[in-house]
Amino acid sequence: MLNYSQMPLDRASNRRKDPKWLKAQINSQSRWLLVNKNQSLFVKDTPQVCYLRLSRVDHLDLSKGILLGLDEQDIAHFALDVSDVPESVIAPVLDGAEFVDIRKLGPQVELKQGSIAALARGLCFWHATHRFCGRCGHENNMVEAGHSRLCENQTCQHQTFPRTDPAVIMIVTKTFADGVERCLLGRQASWPEGVYSTLAGFVDPGETLEQAVAREVMEEAGIEVTDIQYIASQPWPFPSSIMFGFMATAVSEDILVDKDELDDARWFSRAELNEFGQWHEQGNHLKLTRQDSISRFLVEHWRNL
Repeated sequence: MLNYSQMPLDRASNRRKDPKWLKAQINSQSRWLLVNKNQSLFVKDTPQVCYLRLSRVDHLDLSKGILLGLDEQDIAHFALDVSDVPESVIAPVLDGAEFVDIRKLGPQVELKQGSIAALARGLCFWHATHRFCGRCGHENNMVEAGHSRLCENQTCQHQTFPRTDPAVIMIVTKTFADGVERCLLGRQASWPEGVYSTLAGFVDPGETLEQAVAREVMEEAGIEVTDIQYIASQPWPFPSSIMFGFMATAVSEDILVDKDELDDARWFSRAELNEFGQWHEQGNHLKLTRQDSISRFLVEHWRNL
């Protein structure tokens, strides 16, 4: 199962537009997940997402709460960004809890809870970066339980919605003259030493996903590909993407790295990948990407073929 893709909540898309219904969901049973500077609240020293009851957060500005959805018991789950709240105000609710970047915990987080926490982080980021209307520049306000913003300028009233940026990520393979099949992996200079990943890139306007795969591989590594096949997708709201995973077959094998995109790219056999370490390990040895990433999923998918 891919991390962040197992959403258990009913997003209540129609009901959340009703202010009276929404107000009724803010009750003693509701659950609140705080987000602070893109970090989510977890039970201290554990990978368990920490939800707070209304009595723990009622001193905060709940009008900024974002409805994430309803669970099987129809209990509402909300996200609340407290990045601008003074530490002295937040401190009373942090007994036994701490803010952590969910990606540091990765696959340790239960899949459904990780999906909820990722959604909360993505929506909070969108609100923090879209406080003004993109058309007229006036301030806009949160509406529809946090799933839209409406310009307050009466001559504009432009309504905006959270956007998800499509990106492709691909494992490119080729059987060489020695009969050994290898995959193409690259690395960015900013990554931990030794880490190699599948190639990836954002989809351009007016471009299909398959065209984006071929273009990105050619641009980053100078490799021509064919037989592009969709494998799986993964929400990646860090801050606002969805990753479409593909496999592709290389036509060429001589790598020409674009140094503006990658620090290095190489072909690796399955046997070589078996010797790789893990992302978090220290040292200059070769390492695989995070276990919660679709890059790792694609690598493992190919290794097991």
